[in-house]
Amino acid sequence: MASKKKSKKKPGATIALNKKARYDFHIEDRLEAGMALEGWEVKSLRAGKIQISDAYILLHDGEAFLFGALITPMLTASSHVPADPMRTRKLLLHRQEISRLIGAVERKGFTIIPTAMYWKRGRAKLEIGIAKGKKQHDKRATEKARDWDREKHRILKSR
Repeated sequence: MASKKKSKKKPGATIALNKKARYDFHIEDRLEAGMALEGWEVKSLRAGKIQISDAYILLHDGEAFLFGALITPMLTASSHVPADPMRTRKLLLHRQEISRLIGAVERKGFTIIPTAMYWKRGRAKLEIGIAKGKKQHDKRATEKARDWDREKHRILKSR
């Protein structure tokens, strides 16, 4: 009998995706980062109450921070800790990764954006992308190529 392969990710492993990132940026490279979270934030993440579409990452004093991510507090979460849904969250990265990010941002003019959030071994991980912004004509070309691919698949499917 053949043994079944185990999938690496569970179907519910993805917490949030930043679809706007691929539209607005050319993503050159991706990294995985942990996050320093509070207990009520983890509960809200399990419920899927997060928005990372307007979030961005800043580097300050050799540390990376996530700004603009909205984690909506649950009503049943902690009542003795005041919940700040837009608080700055520290990203947990190795020193080499941080210095690589600093080099990309300062010397090459890249931007660091969150692209996805998911569970990995019971911990919330943030996938961050090193990206360059697209111009308006680049966005139009991407849409045009996507529309042509969709139309091409329709034509091939009907025949």
